[in-house]
Amino acid sequence: MVTRRSIIAGMAGLPFAGLAASRFVHAQESPIPDLISTSAGDLVIHPVEHASLVLEWDGKAIYVDPVGGADLYAGLPAPSAILITHGHGDHFDVPTLEAIAGEAPLLTNGAVFDQLPAALQAKATALANGEAGTILDIPVRAIAAHNTTADRMGYHPVGVGNGYVLTFGDTNIYIAGDTEPHEDMLALRDIAVAFLPMNLPYTMTPDQAVAAINIFKPGIVYPYHYGDSDLSPLETDIDPGVEVRLRNWYPNGG
Repeated sequence: MVTRRSIIAGMAGLPFAGLAASRFVHAQESPIPDLISTSAGDLVIHPVEHASLVLEWDGKAIYVDPVGGADLYAGLPAPSAILITHGHGDHFDVPTLEAIAGEAPLLTNGAVFDQLPAALQAKATALANGEAGTILDIPVRAIAAHNTTADRMGYHPVGVGNGYVLTFGDTNIYIAGDTEPHEDMLALRDIAVAFLPMNLPYTMTPDQAVAAINIFKPGIVYPYHYGDSDLSPLETDIDPGVEVRLRNWYPNGG
């Protein structure tokens, strides 16, 4: 069984071109950066914790859902921009934003925008599901992020949260936010890397994730926001050609 508490040392830094070497790549004991080749230089992926990550590309550092206080990001480049998927406390924390944001622009959903203090709101833009924009000249599309199972709908209602597709050169990166699979996700194509959450009762199960991955077929999948979920279905049930990169999103055992 592969769970948060049984993560073992493995590989990192594999370029997107090297997918065939391994379909299920295990984590290091602590988060370390991975490289993804794009037409405009390497994209560096920094797992941080739970749902927080940093994407470094072309001299820019894009923070996604930074929470946990400034010390958690002390070893990383300062944010050039910040994306926030929705307003739950494991994705959105005003004190962390105030400590690290500096002059970085923010891209959020509407509900988070309305909760920002004035100084942060002045640097923020809200996107609704289905809208497109740019941040630091990087194209961004807001993808719906919500539950679909009847008894989970209260956690993430339709029309509130965002996932994001960012395009770095010729490479599309999908950060799902908190969601179950839905028609907008399943319609995605040409996704090089997908970050998918999989813990109950809030997001999808690993089995739901497997079914979705086998439909929209991202090149690389990073399970994140997984808590104590049993991720072993991703080791055996994913279609050939999709690589799963299991990284340690809980370096402090949280």
